[in-house]
Formats: sequence, C-alpha cells, structure tokens
Amino acid sequence: MTFFQDFPVPPRPPQPRATRYIPPPWAGAPAHELPVAVHLGRFLHRTPTMALTLKSADVYSTGCVFNVGWLFRRGEQDEDSWADLHHVFFQPGIGHRRGAGQQTNLMFGVELPDGSKASTAHQPLPGFMEPAVEPAPPVIALNGGGGSGGNDELAGSGTVWLWPLPPAGELRLVVQWTQFGLAETSVMLDGGALRDAAAGVQRFFPEEDTPA
Repeated sequence: MTFFQDFPVPPRPPQPRATRYIPPPWAGAPAHELPVAVHLGRFLHRTPTMALTLKSADVYSTGCVFNVGWLFRRGEQDEDSWADLHHVFFQPGIGHRRGAGQQTNLMFGVELPDGSKASTAHQPLPGFMEPAVEPAPPVIALNGGGGSGGNDELAGSGTVWLWPLPPAGELRLVVQWTQFGLAETSVMLDGGALRDAAAGVQRFFPEEDTPA
C-alpha cells in the first residue's frame, strides 16, 4: 500500500443541474428552430471593382436573418494602398483610412412601412442580452461570418438579424461602407412575404412551450 492510499478520497457533492439560458428573442435567431429559406438574390451595390450581395433570408418565428456577402477587386491601387484596404477590411475602423468614428464602417439599416428605423451603428444596446430589458422594435444586428484576401480580391460574408418579423408592406434595407467608397444605398423588400414564410418554421422540440 502506498502512502496516499491511507487518505480516503472524499465523495463529490451532488452538482445541481444548470438552468439553460435562453437569450431574449430580440438578441438573435432562436436556437431550436428550422427556418424557412427565402431566396432574394439581389445586388445591394455593384461596380467593376465591388459587389455587395443580399443572397437570402432565413425566416424564424421571431425575426429573420439576411445572408449578405461582399467582394472587392483590386483596381488601380498600388501595393501600399491595397495593403491599407486589407487592414481596413479585416479590422474595420482601424488604419490609415479610418474616418471619424463608426460612421465609416460597414453599416446596415432597416426602415419599416410605419416609418420606424434601426441601424447596426447603434447596436448592441445596453442590456441587449437581458430578458428584462426589451428594446423598442425594430432591432437590427450585424454579425461577421468570415473573409479571405489575396493580391487581387477581398471577399467576406455576414448575417444581419432583424427583430421582430416585419409587417406587410415594403421593407427598406439600407447599407453604407464609406471606407470602401460605398455611399448610402438601399433596396426594397416585401415584408409581408417574409412574414408569411414564418408559417413554415419547424421547431426542433414541438412539445416545448412556444417561445414568447
């Protein structure tokens, strides 16, 4: 018998089961829903050296996720200017071309038929993840999905979360990225079609209570 075997190992006290945290509905897409994919296939902006696309929307019971992408081709930039664009692309708001504050970054906005508006430039709000602090709708949030770059092109993608589901009528989706020469531009979408698509959402666990 070794020395340490003379000392009994105390039993572990029972560990209470942790309560599963459920983010509030405005904070993002529900985790346990299979959304309805709505094809959009729109150019938000297109020039010989730049394309910003709105590919599709994943519609959930509480809101929708817009899938967006962007691609930049090298034009007449010299090595230093292209390296500068790399820096801005992967670290928005940082670098030699930095403007005055976040208004130079990639921003999305939304305007609903009733005139209410929201912008990613003003998110997240204080207490955004707290269920007890419900913001005034609408809420829009941009999440980066990744990117790649080389000597001739820069490509990236992301998602834009909109809460709640839009009402019937025209929904205006706005984008601006002045660091890359993209002035404010917008497209009109059918909010009613997105809202109607939510009828086809499937829940992973239908026996659970419907989320608020």
